[in-house]
Amino acid sequence: MPVSVIKEHSPPQTLQTSLQNGDLIFQTSLSSQSKAIQLATHSTYSHCGIVFQENGKFYVFEAVQPVKRTPLNKWIARGNGGKYVVKRLKNADQVLTPTVLQNMKKIASQFAGKPYDLTFEWSDDRIYCSELIWKVYQRATGIELGQLAKLSSFDLTHKTVKKKMQERYSNQIPWNEPVISPAAIFDCNLLETIKNSD
Repeated sequence: MPVSVIKEHSPPQTLQTSLQNGDLIFQTSLSSQSKAIQLATHSTYSHCGIVFQENGKFYVFEAVQPVKRTPLNKWIARGNGGKYVVKRLKNADQVLTPTVLQNMKKIASQFAGKPYDLTFEWSDDRIYCSELIWKVYQRATGIELGQLAKLSSFDLTHKTVKKKMQERYSNQIPWNEPVISPAAIFDCNLLETIKNSD
């Protein structure tokens, strides 16, 4: 099967001028588990990360394999159709002071290099994308972005979801494991949409 080549472009200038440290960016991932996440959470969005600026360039700190920072243009190009949505804490100007942002970067860096969490556990040993965002924000600001849920609360009825669950857990499904989904953060009323590529 031929490998499709993703064309990379620089992020639009309008996006770069509107971004701030600590913004959250969401996309529909092209990963093998993306469809299952979308179906289980009834959301378009299956991947997310935190935007930071360093030396004048923006990157996305994200939990993939492993947890790392990715240049913004590469992150956008990797999503379905290059589409994305950027959200920001409504009172970011008051909360995300230079000191808090420094602390956020420090906390985020502690997760760097950790393996991606394929089974969505709540420990710090392995991390998935929305868990990374939630923990960085909660530990740096005390703010919880979205309501933690249990694995059993998601819609696990679709055959695609069932297949992925079987693949990951066999018959040992941790129904009561706390989980935070990209959809729960996306829908959090503490956030506002800054940019929508649509």
